[in-house]
Amino acid sequence: MQIGFIGLGQMGRAMAKNLAAAGHDVRAWNRSGGSIDGVTMLGSPADAFDADAVLTMLSDDDALREVVLTPDLLAGARAGVVHVVASTISVAFAHELVAAHAAAGIAYVAAPVLGRPDVAAKGELHILSAGDPAAVATVRPILEVIGGRIWDMGIEPPTANAAKIACNMMITMAIEAMAEAVVLTEAHGLPRNDFFDLILGTLFGSRAYQVYSATIAKGDYEPGFKATLGLKDLRLAREAASGAGRPLPMLDAVHGRMKETVGAGLGDRDWSIMAKVTIDG
Repeated sequence: MQIGFIGLGQMGRAMAKNLAAAGHDVRAWNRSGGSIDGVTMLGSPADAFDADAVLTMLSDDDALREVVLTPDLLAGARAGVVHVVASTISVAFAHELVAAHAAAGIAYVAAPVLGRPDVAAKGELHILSAGDPAAVATVRPILEVIGGRIWDMGIEPPTANAAKIACNMMITMAIEAMAEAVVLTEAHGLPRNDFFDLILGTLFGSRAYQVYSATIAKGDYEPGFKATLGLKDLRLAREAASGAGRPLPMLDAVHGRMKETVGAGLGDRDWSIMAKVTIDG
């Protein structure tokens, strides 16, 4: 399949590389340039839409708007192309994308992903897909290369975006929960490694607890997912929650902690560094 690819950050590079290695004809454009073995680099993002499918992995709403919507790349897209948006974007913007694609007659699939760059490199991302079943079926060979499992979120693309935002919200809650537990247990003489052995061997053996307990134990906060992006996603969660008309006090708490973390100049560190802010006081 000929695949246009836009956005070659840490996640995008791994995804594009895996697609090329699987035998797809991958043609990519990146705002900051660069190259990938097996991938043809393009001179403009418009060229990426001259393909069977185009996958965008841009950082946020503003980036997608600037690169895709403002120059109206959908109007010049190849007939029959399916646009897959793998970014974490707001629910409100997802609705805007649905309308823009419908107006242009372009199929649109939401496919935000769960996983860090090391997971992307292995082709084991969890993909939350939503959209017209025929469009999803068309791009399924792409999703199967970059993902270990594809989760069906239904026919409305914004549903997948709401689910992704909720997942990221819950990860930050897990990070803060472990940090607060460390404060409590270390104050009473229990080393954090011993406490983490307890929780991982009993009630909290999920991947989020496994990954971030190890990060907190080692104090190694090299970025896999930057705190600035974590703050952005928590902002998106608060915006989505406001639409539901219900207070979410835990969300407000982790948003405040992440905002404090970024405000302390730690925005380029891994988002789990919010635990250090809690533990160190």
